[in-house]
Order: sequence, then C-alpha cells, then structure tokens
Amino acid sequence: MTVFAVEYVYAASSTETRNEARPAHREWTGGLAQDGVIVASGPYGDGAGALLIFKAADESALNSILKQDPFAAAGVIAGTRIAEWSPVTGMLAGIAA
Repeated sequence: MTVFAVEYVYAASSTETRNEARPAHREWTGGLAQDGVIVASGPYGDGAGALLIFKAADESALNSILKQDPFAAAGVIAGTRIAEWSPVTGMLAGIAA
C-alpha cells in the first residue's frame, strides 16, 4: 500500500455548508479509519482546509475514495493536493510497509 497526504482547501464562504455536511463527513472518515484506509485526518486550525493521510493501492484508487467524501458531494472543497508520502520518523513511520 502507498501512503498519501491529501490536503483539502475549503471553498470560501463554505462554513455553513461544511457544518451541515460535517456529521456525514466524520462518519465517512471514521469508517475509513476503522478499515485502516485513513491513518489520520483533521482540519487546520485556521479553518481553511484539512490534512488527511490515506493508505491506498495507488492514486487512482485514492481518487475513487475521495469522490465518496460527503464534503465533495456538498461542494465545499475548492482544491485538493495529493502527494505520495513516506513517513520515516515518528509515530507514523513504517505505515507504508
């Protein structure tokens, strides 16, 4: 499995819509965490976006997963940056093994 860092940038003025979609989004992320697909996730302190760490077979599989996010369906994600990530130090070191 490959580890990916996914950065969401939230759409301007999407706070109300995010608040409405948040329970479904958190249920989605929680289920993926139980399945070992999401390693960690959470919003940035400034409220402008979030960082999600995934394990997936490849970027195509990851993109299929991301399309299922209730935040995507609600249209609150203005941008996404995806990068393969290789944690070598700390609590997440070795998760790609």
